[in-house]
Parts: sequence; structure tokens; C-alpha cells
Amino acid sequence: MPRRLAVPELIPAPMEGSVPKLDAFFHKMIALKGSDLHLEQGQFPKIRLHGDLCPIEGEVVLTQEAMNALLGEIASPDAWERFQHTGDVDFAYALATGERFRVNYYFHFFGLGAVFRLIPSKVLTLEQLGMPDTLKKLADLHSGLVLITGPTGSGKSTTLAALIDHINTSRFKKIVTIEEPVEFVHVNQKSVILHREVGLDTLSFSSGLSSAIKSDAEIILVGEMRDRETTMLALTAAQMGILVFGTLHTNSAAKTIDRVVDIFPMDQKSQVRTILANTLQGVVSQQLVRSADGTRRFAAYEVLLRSIALSAIVADGDASKLVSEIQTNRAMGMIQMDECLGELVRNGQVSKEAAFMKAIDKVSFTAKFGVGAVAS
Repeated sequence: MPRRLAVPELIPAPMEGSVPKLDAFFHKMIALKGSDLHLEQGQFPKIRLHGDLCPIEGEVVLTQEAMNALLGEIASPDAWERFQHTGDVDFAYALATGERFRVNYYFHFFGLGAVFRLIPSKVLTLEQLGMPDTLKKLADLHSGLVLITGPTGSGKSTTLAALIDHINTSRFKKIVTIEEPVEFVHVNQKSVILHREVGLDTLSFSSGLSSAIKSDAEIILVGEMRDRETTMLALTAAQMGILVFGTLHTNSAAKTIDRVVDIFPMDQKSQVRTILANTLQGVVSQQLVRSADGTRRFAAYEVLLRSIALSAIVADGDASKLVSEIQTNRAMGMIQMDECLGELVRNGQVSKEAAFMKAIDKVSFTAKFGVGAVAS
């Protein structure tokens, strides 16, 4: 339970025609081409630029009064009440000019905090994102489980949006997305797409997923497989012949499979491995790496696809074999994270030092590029 003293009364919404004070920060972030705005009590406002968190020039340290006014002004009464009772809340916010943001309010040791992530106004294609053509094969599947993984801020939502867009423009399907909050809003083209927001349209990811399974959905996007019930429902849906896209916060295929299994108690692990072995169609783990010139970020990714041996490897629980499986099937479109990072370095797109910081096997990466001493 959060500390009650830190929770203010809800600030009345701006009168019609007035502009929330927070909008000025958003316009600065957009002008600077930032990706996230960070506001924390006791800190200067900061913007994330190409991966770095930078204070906004000319701004002062945020007091509790300032945070109360800024955060309370754009939250709905329902969102503010949830914030009071749980200590954090997620929702979406839109400027009058159309730009949308994913919002997270939270408590920290010194008071209130918030992060606002800019949601691109246009859904980029897989080609525009620089993702491999292999991902189209995952979007063209008819059933099974596809996991898009990576740390927070690695572009998982953007990649999922591109996959859904590919399906939307090429296939006649019913798609249900379950997100917290809804980020990319797709306009129906060949497919019918229903967006459901946790906390507004459904109580939880698990309840939304359960409903989607019963609604004749052919494709389901689960914004986050964060608990045992949601994960089991996702596996069950994939087993029933639905194509399920889900996300996890892991940075490799091996860790992803272990994470799914480790959610469950010991007496269920064998059953889960069997279901996962039969349904897993692919894992795409991604990270964003700052470019060599510091003007943008490039996606580095690891791709694991279903192969003849994959089912047995997952069922046996020997994740160490996945590395050789990916190496053996490069012709299928599989690639290791460190191999992708190496290609970015060889192409001059990212520095050796930046790639080293994202590498999975740093010893091997150092042996190839000689950057361990520099980066550490």
C-alpha cells in the first residue's frame, strides 16, 4: 500500500479551451525528437534522447506541489483513484495536435514519479524498422505462440504493431489486442481489429485473453504475459489453433523459454514444457543500440524459429542447445543477438563499445572485437 501522505486530491481537469501545463513538456520532447519524458519529485525533468537521459535546460527541480499539479491535471478520476490504491497506474494521453503518449504514474522513495513515452503516430512497416524478412513468416502463421522480447524501451510494441499491420494489409482475420494501455491504434483494412485496454475494457490481461478466446478471434496480441494465469491462457489459445503474439522482458531465446517455464510451480513445469514445445513458433529478442554518430538507434535482434529439433529441445529443457540450433539454421533466418550486433559493428552503424554493452556473451564478443577493456 503506497504512503497516503504523498497522494494529493485530484486536480480539476483544465477548462475547455485551456491547455494542461504538462503539454509544454511534451512539445519540448517532440521538438527535440526524444522518446520519453521523465518527471520525478526532487529531480529535474528529463528527456530520453537516443538512449541517453538528459535534463531539460532551464527547468527547475520538481517539488511535490509541482508534481501534484502536473500529474493530477491529465489523469481521469478513475485512473487517479487506481493510483491512490495501488501506487501506480498506466493509461494513454493525447495532445490536441494528435500525438499520443503511454503514461505510467508511480511512487518512489522521495514521492511521485511519472514516465511518458511517445507513441509514433504512424505504424512503421517491418522494412522501415530494419527488421529481417523472416518476421513476415511469423506474421503469416495460422496458429501457435510467437514471443517478442526485450528490456523496457527496446521497441517491442513497435515491432508488434508492424506485425499486426502486415497481417491487417494482407489477410482477412479477426485480431484482438489486449494492452495496458492501448498504444498503436490500427484502422481496419483487410482484417477486423478490436483493441481492448486493461483497466477500461477488461479487468486484466487474463480476463481479456479468456474473453478473446471465446470471441472467435483468430489472432490475439497479449501486451504482457506477466503472470501464471495469463501465460497458461496464452499457451492454451495457441494449442487451440489461435495465433498468439506475446511479450516478455528477456534478451535471448534461451532466457525466454526458461522464463515461461519458471513462472509455473515444479509440478506443472513438465506439462508446460510439453505445451510450449508443441506451440512455440518463434522468439524474437531485440534491443536498441545507439548509432555510431549518436543521431538514432538501431535494432539488434535474436531470432529463433520453429525447426525439426526445436520441439525436442524445449521439451527436454536443455536451453543450452538453442545456441547451436540458431547457428545451424542461419539459412532459415535465425540469428544470434551477438552475431547481429557484430554485423552492426562491421557495417559501421554502431560502435564496438556500444555493441559490447548489449552483447550476451561478452567474453566471446571481446575476443572478436577487442573492446572489453574499453567498454568496461
